[in-house]
Amino acid sequence: MTDPELIIFDCDGVLIDSEVISARQLIAELKGYGVEMDMAFVSRHFLGRSYPVVLKEVRERWGVDLPERFEADYRARLLAAFERDLRVMPGVEETIAALRLPYCLATSSSPERMRRSLEITGLTGLFAGRSFTASEVQRGKPAPDLFLHAAARMGVAPAACVVIEDSLNGVRAGLAAGMRVWRFIGGSHLAGLDLTPPEDAAAEAAYDSFAGLRAAHPALFRPSYEVI
Repeated sequence: MTDPELIIFDCDGVLIDSEVISARQLIAELKGYGVEMDMAFVSRHFLGRSYPVVLKEVRERWGVDLPERFEADYRARLLAAFERDLRVMPGVEETIAALRLPYCLATSSSPERMRRSLEITGLTGLFAGRSFTASEVQRGKPAPDLFLHAAARMGVAPAACVVIEDSLNGVRAGLAAGMRVWRFIGGSHLAGLDLTPPEDAAAEAAYDSFAGLRAAHPALFRPSYEVI
């Protein structure tokens, strides 16, 4: 198998340890409208998906039409929680600094949430001019549109890309785009969950740390003594 020409990083749950914060906030917000769910349900059905898709799922599963203010209230409380608790995943900055090939970010987050998340975690400079959100495509994950858009903007054929994702829907999107997919399972939101993937969301490999990812693919990274 030839070496990839582009690494496409998901953001939430891969670059930043945000998904457990998001999931807890969503569970708490929805409970006020009579919608009960747990972390396992959120992980399997909502992670990696855009807000409109989550809204549609709530409507179809529970018959609840959330008010227009719900999104604004949820996002405001979520960003406040990010300000307090959001952290970058261990090893992210070292990993990106050592990459020998181009990379970019493709996220289901809104542009504002992505912007603040990168600011809070100090990653803004690493992804300036190479960040793409679901707002730029017609269909969100698990459709392949976002990853295909990112590859096209970066000038790389889909088959030459590797997607690094944490969510099953993100894995599905990468596979549907005809890309190789590595699953990152080191986020706190996946701790204690059954991570056995369904057949339609089986990644090529899974890594619980960025150090482990680098060790598994040394040709893609410069040795630490070469990184400035």
